[in-house]
Formats: sequence, C-alpha cells, structure tokens
Amino acid sequence: MSTTARYSIRDLEKLSGIKAHTIRIWEKRYDIIKPSRTNANIRFYSNDDLRHILNISLLNKNGYKISAIAGMSDADIAGHMSTVTLTGDGTEAVQENLLLSLIEMNEAMFNHAFMSILLKMGFEKAFINVIFPFFEKIGVMWQTGSINPAQEHFFSNLIRQKIIAATDAVKTSEFGAGQLVLLLLPENELHEIGLLFYNYAFKIRGYRTIYLGQSVPLESLPLVAETCKPDVVVTGMTTSLNALSLPDYAHLLRKALPGIPVYFTGRLITGKISDFGKNFYSVADLVSLLQKSAA
Repeated sequence: MSTTARYSIRDLEKLSGIKAHTIRIWEKRYDIIKPSRTNANIRFYSNDDLRHILNISLLNKNGYKISAIAGMSDADIAGHMSTVTLTGDGTEAVQENLLLSLIEMNEAMFNHAFMSILLKMGFEKAFINVIFPFFEKIGVMWQTGSINPAQEHFFSNLIRQKIIAATDAVKTSEFGAGQLVLLLLPENELHEIGLLFYNYAFKIRGYRTIYLGQSVPLESLPLVAETCKPDVVVTGMTTSLNALSLPDYAHLLRKALPGIPVYFTGRLITGKISDFGKNFYSVADLVSLLQKSAA
C-alpha cells in the first residue's frame, strides 16, 4: 500500500496510544514530526508519520529521552530499535510492526513480525501473549473507525492461514486412540480464529478432532453425534448478531448432543456457564483441560 493514507491527530492517538496533546508538544518543541496540511490548513499524517511516531514511542518507553530521540537520524532510530527488540522480549516492537502491516496491508512485514515472535515464544505462546491481545486492539480500532473492514479481513485471513498451516503440520494417526473433539460455531457466527486455534491445540496434544467451523445448523448435529460419537464439544459466540441467545443455544445443544461435555468460548460468554446445566463448561475450564493434557 502507498503512503498516501491520511490520519488525523486523533487517529494517530488511537493507533499509537500517545495522547494528541503530547504529539503536538513533540511537534512544536522538538520538531520531531512534520504533518502535512490540507487546503483548509488542517494537519494530517501519513503512514510514514505513523511509523515514525510508533518507533519514537517505543524508544521513549524503553528509557530514551525524547530530546535525545529528536536529535537522531532515521538510521540512528532504526539501530536503537534493533537494540530494544533484541534486549527485551520484543513484544511491543512486534505489535507495532503488526499494526503497520495491517494498516499498509503488507504481507511481507506481517510475516517478518510473526516469525520473530514464533521463534522467541513458540506457536501457542505467540498467539496467547501477542496475537490474541492484538485482535482485541483491532476490535477497538475498528469500532472507532481507525481501520476499515478490508484491513481487518486482510489481517484475520493471514492469521487464519498460519493456524491452518500449523495444524496441517501436526502428525496425526488415522486410527488414533485420543478422545474425539467436535469444534463448531452456531449459525451466523463467522469469527472462527479462536476455534481454529483450539483445533490446533487439541491436535498437538494427541486428540482427534472434527472441525465443522462457521455457521453450523443445529439440526445437523444429531447425525454428527450418531456418526462420529464425539467425547468433547467446543463452540463459541462472539457476535451479537446471532439470532440465538446463549441460554437457547445451550438448551438446543443439550438436546442435539445429550451427555457430551460442551466448552463455550467467545466474548459474549459471560456469567456462570454451569448455570445452564450439567456438562457445560467455560473457556477457563477449557484452558485447564488443555494445560492438563500438555503436562
């Protein structure tokens, strides 16, 4: 993507986490960033400005005085950025690069950032400590209009590809003896990144899985239960657009999959899942199950 994107100072605040008045002070006192102006004399910022602000912010958080950063060349800043990334856990730097890759829709930049955390943390920790928290940030940016749906889809599909590739690389036996896990989302539920991750997590621990994915009609589940006889079910709800309420969904699952433990995930899952009856469990219970399986 070209660097012709235009951001207001409020956009820059939302994306970088630096208050607008701080950015203005840095502009006036240190000449650290030079916004362009519209014909109406309204300041705006480019992708290059955003990148510069993100780099300055990271150095400042790691003990560099803003007055010292102001005297650095771009090459000096890049050198100090490398030092910060190598000496720390690199999480903030990676998140900033992920943000830039999303904004610029730059797959090469994304791959570089993703591989750096993968090498440092391993696949699961990279998702738990960096990728999933970053998705929460994306949600906020999307709601405030700082990014558009195309950018969010671009990033989500790259992550989706990474999980599927990692899952395909897991060696499984056709006649494995592990418990069988059924993973599905209700009708109109399309956000499957979390479910894909759990599919990987179960497979890497020796479970067998059947991944049905997005928007599965409930009326099809009795046949699945009879044919495959799953030991565990994992499902989730993240969108308020779903026609079913959580209690209704739990009731229908109980009828379709009697006696099978069901683990619920997703940001709409609040309150005590056990209130819906026996064999219903929360995401915390699911994490506990996976941790025990990894031991």
